[in-house]
Amino acid sequence: MTVGDLAGEWVTVGIDNGGTANNGTVLDAGGRFLVDTMAELPSFVREGPDKAIGALVDSVDKVLGLTGVPRDRVRAVGLDTPGPASATGVLAAGGATNFGHPDWDKFDIRGALEARLGIPVVYNNDGNAATLYAHHVRHGAEAGECGSVSAIIGTGFGAGVIANGRIVTGAAGFAGELGHMPIPMAGLLEPDQPVPSCNCGLDADAESVASLTGIIRNLLSYWLTRYPDHELAAVPVAEGAKLVRGYAERGDAMALAIFRQQAMAIGRVFSIAGKFTDPDSYFVGGGVIEAEPHFRDWFLGVVRESTDLYPEQAARAEITLVPDLDMAGARGSAIAAASWARDNLNAR
Repeated sequence: MTVGDLAGEWVTVGIDNGGTANNGTVLDAGGRFLVDTMAELPSFVREGPDKAIGALVDSVDKVLGLTGVPRDRVRAVGLDTPGPASATGVLAAGGATNFGHPDWDKFDIRGALEARLGIPVVYNNDGNAATLYAHHVRHGAEAGECGSVSAIIGTGFGAGVIANGRIVTGAAGFAGELGHMPIPMAGLLEPDQPVPSCNCGLDADAESVASLTGIIRNLLSYWLTRYPDHELAAVPVAEGAKLVRGYAERGDAMALAIFRQQAMAIGRVFSIAGKFTDPDSYFVGGGVIEAEPHFRDWFLGVVRESTDLYPEQAARAEITLVPDLDMAGARGSAIAAASWARDNLNAR
């Protein structure tokens, strides 16, 4: 088929690449997602590029098989991975934990998948992809006129910035790495609490507080000095950190203190973002979305209380949750690929 033949019939595929699984979806030219559920396959990223690229190809074929759409109708494939990476999908040296295999160092994951598929591949990091999906769900037909910022808290601090409906990538592709932006710690830390450090080498950045890694590396060990008789004192820190949210959902004082600091850190990131992007929406995503509703609402309330905006901004902007988080990365990637496809079609 030619580009002209595909007009009105083409689809894009979105693939969200993770540490253990790839998830995919298909988006038609009318903006309708053709996959309603998770469509996962193992990602094999820890086994190196060759097997992992093959797994990405399998993921594309799986979602096309679920929808009955042949490959020759795919105008572009959207791919997202954990950052950091360049705007064109070249993984940074010593990048995300998932890409620990030495052969991933400075690997062009976008180009490798494109070469294997023979279909254009559009790359974004996972934070950007999820933000783009949330942005389109919230702003709909006005998405192209609005801006958004997100904070997605997991093992690390993922983030994304949207301006006028487009992902802001920057000259080298590292725009939106808000997790590695230093934030003010006065009033967030306790008077005797050490300044937190991040795996990236910085001190006092957002990820050093608002992430699972931050709990392991900095927060839990400190708060156990304040609560020495806590049950988690008998558990290795790396294991205990994964249990903190469950304690917080049950109203445990120490766990709530940890998550209050995380929510405050997100609020400070949003406060800074408001000064240079002035977005219409701020989104919070990550494990907190999967928590019990009462805890999730409390956490979001602390984020709002900790976000310092001008009155004019506060009257317009909203702080809310990323919708459909399990699907947000794949769907955002498909949207980015569709945007590329429309630009390409319009240029012909």
